[in-house]
Amino acid sequence: MADKCVICINHITKVYQMGEIQVHALAGVSLKIKRGEVVSIMGPSGSGKSTLMNILGCLDRPSSGEYTLDGESVQTLDDDQLASIRNRKVGFIFQSFNLLSRTTALANVELPLRYAGLTTERREKAYIALKAVGLEDRVYHKPSELSGGQQQRVAIARALVNNPAMILADEPTGNLDSKSGREIMELLLNLNRDLKTTLIIVTHDPTIATQTERIIRLRDGLIEK
Repeated sequence: MADKCVICINHITKVYQMGEIQVHALAGVSLKIKRGEVVSIMGPSGSGKSTLMNILGCLDRPSSGEYTLDGESVQTLDDDQLASIRNRKVGFIFQSFNLLSRTTALANVELPLRYAGLTTERREKAYIALKAVGLEDRVYHKPSELSGGQQQRVAIARALVNNPAMILADEPTGNLDSKSGREIMELLLNLNRDLKTTLIIVTHDPTIATQTERIIRLRDGLIEK
């Protein structure tokens, strides 16, 4: 059913112009990801993995092809429209956490709500998101006062706070020790189960990928069959 498809891309290409040379980062990728699905994307360096992630996250546009995100066609949107749909529909989790160092956990989680123009209930929603990741006793701590695993939990709360159609996690355990990494993966999978938010994990780690429902492997700008 079309309404169950959060991500639907059809023959997406991406060509970068490097001087006089054209680099074909994606060479016609078609993909569907259902609502609530947990998917990992893997591939060697140069496979097109990062390019696909940037397009899925509305950080970049394809050169050609069609992309529908949660029922909205996005491939022809301008920069402001892309920024809007990115804030409403996509929650990002990065390897390096990407937290503002001088602000509290609560203020970091509030950021997407600020960008969305929400004024009422902003602090309450941020607190609820922090509670969901087990950090209700750390809301006024700054990143330097938190462990790496706790910082990533703040980043997960920030990704969740707008109730996005999907969460896009780029190597979410890459900067963590093995114990913290296992805890973060367990948290992400539990949140997916409880909230039914689509989860896409870009990873080099096969132990992470095998915990997802489906592995999408890229090579030379195409999905391996």
